[in-house]
Amino acid sequence: MSINRTSGSPPGRRIRVLVVDDHAVIRQGLKLLLESRQEIEVVADCENGREALLAVERLKPDVVLMDVVMPGLNGIEATRQVRKASSSTRVVILSGFVDEEQITGALRNGASGYLVKNSDVSELVLAIQTVHRGNQYYSAALSEGFDIPELQLQARRPEQKTGLDTLTAREREVLQLIAEGHTNQQIADELVVSVKTVEAHKSHIMDKLKAKSRTDLIRYALKRGIVKLESVDEAQRSLANLGASE
Repeated sequence: MSINRTSGSPPGRRIRVLVVDDHAVIRQGLKLLLESRQEIEVVADCENGREALLAVERLKPDVVLMDVVMPGLNGIEATRQVRKASSSTRVVILSGFVDEEQITGALRNGASGYLVKNSDVSELVLAIQTVHRGNQYYSAALSEGFDIPELQLQARRPEQKTGLDTLTAREREVLQLIAEGHTNQQIADELVVSVKTVEAHKSHIMDKLKAKSRTDLIRYALKRGIVKLESVDEAQRSLANLGASE
């Protein structure tokens, strides 16, 4: 995580923004673009959802620009946890991967806006300003392929829990780490729990998703956009080295 320690702006005069993306070049580009605007201060940038949560708890930014598919803790789950940790912090999803289920999931978990990554800087700034005022914002490009009012309505409806919705927050974290190819021990170390606890979570996840193997879990995570396609090879290599005990 990179924290901006150079700002001397008067408090309350600028919108304090946290940038979250697992690609350094995108984070740096967003910082440069946003810092060129007088009304915005980039307080920090993070490479994954777990770092973002720690930064929000420490810095209490006004707005978080959140990527979706990131290692360790994805943007949708991170959004839910960010909103729980700081109800005054607004989240704008900034993603190159867009589908109806993902938009609805983002809204249901507390996102105030959704932008596609090919949006220009003026739209990015407008989105930040809009959600900071307590309103919602969606890329103009989204309205061409989606009925936004209907998706907002779906997000407000009581969920009929199936699949991913039946998992607890910790089980969703474990599912992502499994899909990324981590061993039970590595997951235990990452989450600071015992291997037995990880194994119990894994068993519950497989029961709820009706999965028979780790490969089934990886396929499910890919289908739901929890992990990136390029991470599959690494996960499969890990599977080959795990043996029957994992």
